[in-house]
Amino acid sequence: MRPIVLPANQPRHFYRGGAAIARFRGARPVDEYRPEDWVGSMTGRFGEGRVGVTVLPDGVGLPEAVAADPEGWLGPGHVTRWGATTGFLVKLLDAGQRLPVHCHPTRAFARAHLGSSFGKTEAWLVLDTPGRGEGLVHLGFREDVPAGRLREWSAAQDRRAMLAATHPVRVRPGDAVFIPAGLPHAIDAGVFVVELQEPTDFSVMLEWEGFAPAGDETGHLRLGWDTALQCVDRRAWAPEEVAELVRAPSRMPGTTSGVRRVLPEAADPFFRAELAGPQAELSADFAVLVVLRGTGELHHGSERLPLRTGQTVLVPYGAGPTSLRGRDIEVLRCLPPVHDAIEEDAP
Repeated sequence: MRPIVLPANQPRHFYRGGAAIARFRGARPVDEYRPEDWVGSMTGRFGEGRVGVTVLPDGVGLPEAVAADPEGWLGPGHVTRWGATTGFLVKLLDAGQRLPVHCHPTRAFARAHLGSSFGKTEAWLVLDTPGRGEGLVHLGFREDVPAGRLREWSAAQDRRAMLAATHPVRVRPGDAVFIPAGLPHAIDAGVFVVELQEPTDFSVMLEWEGFAPAGDETGHLRLGWDTALQCVDRRAWAPEEVAELVRAPSRMPGTTSGVRRVLPEAADPFFRAELAGPQAELSADFAVLVVLRGTGELHHGSERLPLRTGQTVLVPYGAGPTSLRGRDIEVLRCLPPVHDAIEEDAP
């Protein structure tokens, strides 16, 4: 099996964006409502079937390819633990406007109410920000929010109150941000990230007016607001807790194999990420690569795959160990959850 360079996969969305993705990939924008590029996706948009699912260059959908040879694609250990699913999803996300305040369900909530073993914990690696090198995101509530007040805010679409209740957090290119399921959050305009997440499209839209015309009907995942809002983490997050969600490059430890760990260990049950540079030696594993900068080659066996900034590459387990060569190349290597991950049980 060989690594596969993937084309852009940008389903039309309710919010604006996509210009930064086009610049990154060296392409022309499709239109202003293509803010997400779903990379290596076995996941379809919520309620929209296969919209968002990756189609490989040979015309075969990624779910069908994996189903035909799960161990070749994912490795025997992964298949034993997680089955014939990659277990995660990667996106390029360009916020052309501020995203609404929203959150995602935990695995426990998804099992109980959505028939899924996956929730939607996620993380971001910040690639670009507007202005003077900083961007703004919003993470968690600053004070405990009673359930009744949250329902009032949502019903009245009191966006000012919802946004004011969150922690504003400045981020810079290179920062990694971990977003536990349930945490209310939003991203301001101009922030461009690589997003790793569990392989679902579950979002509870606390704020939807002006974004999604049918948000009051679909923003609760068709569960009704009383049920959907139970997945929101309404507790007060202390500033130091919020600060721990953000990891600057200086806090990303290196390894002897030429890679740096991007995310905290708390992310391991959901996904993993490494920054790999020239001469990095990479073990056999299913992976999604995002070439962040530079040019070089991915060596696998006796073959070499040319790489350049903006490419996304799917690496099957069956491709075996790989290595990076090139003077200035840097790659984000996105990996599945660990095999012995402990299930989280928060509601």
